Amino acid sequence: MTDRFDQARSDQARSDQALRDALKRVATTLKATNVPFALSGGYASWARGGPEPVHDADFVLLEEDVGKALKALEDVGLRIEHPPEDWLEKVYDGNCLVDLIFRPAERPVTREQLERAEELRVDSVLMPVQSATDLLVGKILVLNEHTCDYGRLFPHARALREQVDWPALRREVDHSPFARAFLALCAEIGIVPEPEPGARPEAVA
Repeated sequence: MTDRFDQARSDQARSDQALRDALKRVATTLKATNVPFALSGGYASWARGGPEPVHDADFVLLEEDVGKALKALEDVGLRIEHPPEDWLEKVYDGNCLVDLIFRPAERPVTREQLERAEELRVDSVLMPVQSATDLLVGKILVLNEHTCDYGRLFPHARALREQVDWPALRREVDHSPFARAFLALCAEIGIVPEPEPGARPEAVA
C-alpha cells in the first residue's frame, strides 16, 4: 500500500514538473517573440502563493497577437490545436496542455490588463503574471448556473486576499449574481472584507 502511494506521488511530481516545463517553454518563446502576455489561471495563482494546479497552464494575450504567438510556438516544435471554442487556442508540449486565452468570460484581454501584470519568477523563469485582482475577476466571472463550484475558488481567494483590490473587484463583477453570492460567502467566513457602504470603486479596465 505504501509502495503504491509513493509511486503515485512520484508520478504526480513528474507530471507537475512536465507541466511547469511546458509553461516555461511557452513563456520564453513568447518573450523572445515580443508578444505581450501574462501567466493566468491556476499557475498565476500558484506563483502568487495559491495552490498548484494539475491539469493545464493558462496564458492571456491580445487577440490580435494570437497568430504571431501560434507561429512562434509551432516553430519551436509545439503542437497547435484549434478548439471549437472561439476564445482560446490550445498548445501541447508532449501531453502537457497550455491554453492561450484572448477572450475569457466573453471579455477581451486588453493592453491595460497586460500592463498591470507583474514580473515574477515562476519555477526559475521570470515572466509577467496577471495581477491578483484581474486573475480573481476572471475566475469569479466563470461562475454561472452550470458551473458554480465555489469550493474550488475559496483557496485562491484566501491565498490572494492581501494582493487583491477588493473594491475594484466588486465593481467589476457586480453584474453577476453568482459573483455577488460568492463574495458574500467570502465576507461571511472572513476571507474578504465587507464592502464599505456607498463605496463606488473604479472599475478594472
